[in-house]
Amino acid sequence: MAHPLIHLARETLGAYLAGKPWQPQSGSLPPQACFVSLKTPSGDLRGCMGTLAPAWDSAEEEVARNAVAAAVRDPRFPAVGAHELPGLVLSIDLLSPPEPISGPEALDPRVYGVIVRWKGRSGVLLPDLEGVDTPQQQISICRRKGQIPPDAPVSLERFRVQRIREKEEGEESGGD
Repeated sequence: MAHPLIHLARETLGAYLAGKPWQPQSGSLPPQACFVSLKTPSGDLRGCMGTLAPAWDSAEEEVARNAVAAAVRDPRFPAVGAHELPGLVLSIDLLSPPEPISGPEALDPRVYGVIVRWKGRSGVLLPDLEGVDTPQQQISICRRKGQIPPDAPVSLERFRVQRIREKEEGEESGGD
């Protein structure tokens, strides 16, 4: 059975993409920043949007709104069509509050996500991503995403996530 937040994200997306009215209701979970990611069956990213600080009254509302944003507002991709939804695999990253760090030595790409900031610009990268193995790779990707020059003096913040993944077909049940 799907995690309740995954179920909520999928139900919200189904209603939104079918053109049905939807109004995220506040839930029982305290507000929490999150990112919602949508991937194709082959594992390619199809959309990802989120917040670094809680923006809504509950984690449920945050998840619902970020799921819709990931499907239709990620500028890297065209909007998701209703026909695509059954094949998409959803994941939700619930973020801890970011904490400032002094340098890359305080990062571990498997454990921490990173925020790189410079003059009002920022780049964000979630932790434990395939192909991102060093803090330097994390920072470089964030600089690109935030359009921050490679030699600009940046401030760094790190955060942890609780990742909730939708079970993929053929995948054994296990702890997430």
